[in-house]
Amino acid sequence: MYSENFIIMNKIILTLSFACLLYTSINSQIKIGNTNIGKGKIEAAKNLATAITISDEEIAMAAAESVKWMDENNPVCKITDKDNKKAYAERLAKIFEPYKNYDGLNLNYKVYYVIDVNAFASPDGSVRVFSSLMDIMTDDELLAIIGHEIGHVKLGHSKKGYKQALLTAAAAKYAGDTQGSVADIVNSDIGSLAQTLTSAQFSQSQESDADNYSYKFLVSNGKDPQALVTAFTKFAEMEKQAGVDKGLKSKMLSSHPDSEKRAKKIAEKIKKDSKKNK
Repeated sequence: MYSENFIIMNKIILTLSFACLLYTSINSQIKIGNTNIGKGKIEAAKNLATAITISDEEIAMAAAESVKWMDENNPVCKITDKDNKKAYAERLAKIFEPYKNYDGLNLNYKVYYVIDVNAFASPDGSVRVFSSLMDIMTDDELLAIIGHEIGHVKLGHSKKGYKQALLTAAAAKYAGDTQGSVADIVNSDIGSLAQTLTSAQFSQSQESDADNYSYKFLVSNGKDPQALVTAFTKFAEMEKQAGVDKGLKSKMLSSHPDSEKRAKKIAEKIKKDSKKNK
């Protein structure tokens, strides 16, 4: 939870967000809901999947409300700021602005001034980047991560994950009764739904597809895809640091392909494509 009197921790843990590349500190500063949903409720949500119909428009609406809640409860960097937060806002605008309507999507972006090294994207096209991530990435590396984010939205991964979150919330709220609306679900537990934006888990195939999307995104926009390799390499070094701590390592999600392998895979793709173009 966000606190003005926070202690910056050196240790980090791997977290799968809608950006799903990234990390968050043990004492996470990012403000999210803290309600835990038990296994039984998750199973109940799966059973409700055939009974509850949620449209794409409702998913986008619910996601937008969750992002709005997070924007209101976290320090957002603005170009009108008078302190160093202004620089983050200006930098992201320079990097992201040309791609707001990329690939038929209507994207929006903001920077959260927090200690977490992370980012996420939601089904409505909202992309949020954390200032500490920007601190360790070059502009092209950050664009590579953004490309990965866009990929999750465009390929429907974000929508699928958030829909399941809504079904889980419905199961928890109505206990099998299908009465109520998506708006009711969102209003009743906005914090926990917001949490799904920063802690959702994607499959390895989804991660790989989003990596490939980012690769194509960079190439099609005249950027060097090597930036994706170097971004993964930085994450790999952070993973190695986290791996030294057994307690920290146990919190890493095993289904997430490790960054070293991902960097190697993209590097091999670059080499292969380079040979084709000769």
